[in-house]
Amino acid sequence: MTRSYLGYVSSQTTDTVPVMAYGVATGGASSRTITVSTQNYTELTFTSTDTLTVTKAGLFDVLAIGGGAAGGSYGYTGGGGGGQITGYTALSTVYLDANTTITVGGGGAQGSRLAGAVGNPSGILGVSQAMGGGGGRSQFDSRHGGNSGWNGGGKAAGHTGTDAGLGGTAGGGASAATVAPASGGGGGGQTSAGSNGSGATGGNGGAGTDISSWRGESASTTVKSGGGGGGGSTTGGTGGTGGGANGGGNANGSNASANTGGGGGGCGTATDNTAGNGGSGLVLVRFKI
Repeated sequence: MTRSYLGYVSSQTTDTVPVMAYGVATGGASSRTITVSTQNYTELTFTSTDTLTVTKAGLFDVLAIGGGAAGGSYGYTGGGGGGQITGYTALSTVYLDANTTITVGGGGAQGSRLAGAVGNPSGILGVSQAMGGGGGRSQFDSRHGGNSGWNGGGKAAGHTGTDAGLGGTAGGGASAATVAPASGGGGGGQTSAGSNGSGATGGNGGAGTDISSWRGESASTTVKSGGGGGGGSTTGGTGGTGGGANGGGNANGSNASANTGGGGGGCGTATDNTAGNGGSGLVLVRFKI
C-alpha cells in the first residue's frame, strides 16, 4: 500500500508525486452522504475492525477515536480516561491506493485489584492512529496510574495529585483519606481534565469533544471521548460528556457505551471491587463527491 499525508504520495523509490484528487472507497458498518461547508462527502463509519476497500486511489479524510480506559478496581478508585481523537482539530488527510485495514480499538477492561486497563488504539497503522485512554488507579496498586494512555485516569483514594496523560490532559486527584468516607478522581476527557474527588463523592470525568462539524451535523449531537467518573463511598462522580461512565457511589462503576471512546467509572466500595469498562473507539472515513 502506498500512502502519505497532505496530498503527496511517496513511491518505493525516491520519486514524489503530487496528488490532488480525492479517492473512492467502500466498507464499514454504514455509508451516508454528508455536507460540510457546502462540500458533499461520502462518510464511511467503522464500528469494528474492517477493510476499507479503495476503488479509486486518492485522498481520504480520517477521524479516529481510541478506545476508552477502564476505571480502577478495589476500593474507592479513579475513573478511566477517554480515548484520543485525531483528525478533528487538525485534519488527517491521507493518500491510499489499495485496500486498507481500519482498526477500531476496544475499550480497556477492569482488572482485579489493579488499575484499569488502557484503551486500545484506533485508525490506520502507521498512517493515522488515535491512542487509548489511561486506566483509573486502584487503591491496592499504587504503582499504576493513568499516565499510560492519552488522557489520564483518575487516582484512587489516598493518592493525591494528578496523573497527566501523554497528551497533557490530566485525570482528577483524590481525597487524602484511605478509608470511608473516601473517593477517587475522575478520568481525563479529550478537552478537559477530570475533577478531584471530595470527601465521599467521586470526581467527575473530563469532557469529550463535539465532532459534529466534521460530520456536517448541528452542534452538540456527536460528542466523544469523555472521562469516567470516580468512585465514592457515598456518591459516584458523573461521567464526562462524550460517553464517560458514572462512578459507583458505594457500588460498582458503570461501563462506558460502545463506540464512544469514553472512560469507565471507578468503583466506590471496598467489598465489591468491580469497575466500569471503557467504551470502544470509532473510525470515520470521508471523501469528496
